[in-house]
Amino acid sequence: MKFSEIVGQNHLKNHLTNSVQKGRIPHAQLFIGPEGSGTLAMAIAYAQYIICNNQGNENEGGAAACNLKFDHLQHPDLHFVYPVATTDSVKSTPVSSDFLTVWNDFIKQNLYGSVNDWYEAIGIQKKQGNISVHEAASILKKLALKPFEGGYKVMIVWMAEKMNTETANKLLKILEEPTEKTIFLLIAEDEKALLQTIVSRCQVLHFTALNEQEIFQALIDRENCDEADAYGIAKEAQGNYNKALKLRYNITSEYPFDEWFVTWVRAAFRANKNARVVNDLIKWSDEISAIGREKQKQFLNHCMELFRQALLLNYSTPKLVYMQPKVEGFNLQNFAPFVNENNILDIYKEIEDAIYHIERNGNAKIILTDLSIKLTRLIHKK
Repeated sequence: MKFSEIVGQNHLKNHLTNSVQKGRIPHAQLFIGPEGSGTLAMAIAYAQYIICNNQGNENEGGAAACNLKFDHLQHPDLHFVYPVATTDSVKSTPVSSDFLTVWNDFIKQNLYGSVNDWYEAIGIQKKQGNISVHEAASILKKLALKPFEGGYKVMIVWMAEKMNTETANKLLKILEEPTEKTIFLLIAEDEKALLQTIVSRCQVLHFTALNEQEIFQALIDRENCDEADAYGIAKEAQGNYNKALKLRYNITSEYPFDEWFVTWVRAAFRANKNARVVNDLIKWSDEISAIGREKQKQFLNHCMELFRQALLLNYSTPKLVYMQPKVEGFNLQNFAPFVNENNILDIYKEIEDAIYHIERNGNAKIILTDLSIKLTRLIHKK
């Protein structure tokens, strides 16, 4: 993969290639960045640059056969670890190698894909994937092999925050005593979810969300998008190139997030004066709790963004608003007066707490019902 194929992040491209040219390659690096910022793409390009002894910033000039193997993601010195879970075909102790064919197809089709996209690709939408302790044994086995090209081996751990504690502790021992010419590239979106002892043993590189101009230009140059559409998509993508691609090709969620949000806030608004409406909120909680935990978190994040959009409208900044729920009879402008400086922080906190407890396998129905009842009070706070 060429560095020029990665959208933006030019300062990090230069930093990584310069470090290789100067012979200063840390054995463990941590790429921290939000979804759609290009962390995985950068890790693969960087691994190719090192293993194939390439030159310049285009991943060319090294071994042609080596570069060809990378083009097909089939270089024996490049290894991947990513979150998985049991499926119909893998019924126990799943590890990354069980899903290697699907993984390679996933990267080729959507290099900027999210963890939710990955879960859909392997059919675990209603489960939370993780990097289990069985993966640590697999890592040790792979690292015991001699480099095929006689140079470096690179282990890319995608979504490293999905490691459970036991796995993280085993990986920590490997990072403390790395095998010769082995490079670990850990990729994560949430640095706080990682063991700080692991973070402290890595050189940390922070990826920023892409700016609108970078996404705008990439859509025109790479996706054959006309300028008017590219401008609107770049604005709505909010720095996430994965989201931009989905908007470009009208890839929508299989779940009606907007409808759920509108149903929720309408019921919460009415329940303040009519206790019977609480039953509607309980039914709503039943419906949302039936989907997978990852989708529940994704939906709640969607709700947070809609509350933020309403706040912007309430404070007369419509130019910053890029979302409008596509639900008949609902206008965010009319809802905006109920989102203000006196309740927005509390609303955010309650949603974040709900996401936290869902991540930790709390009872989703109870969590969402509790959140809904709290919203009935907050939405009327002036």
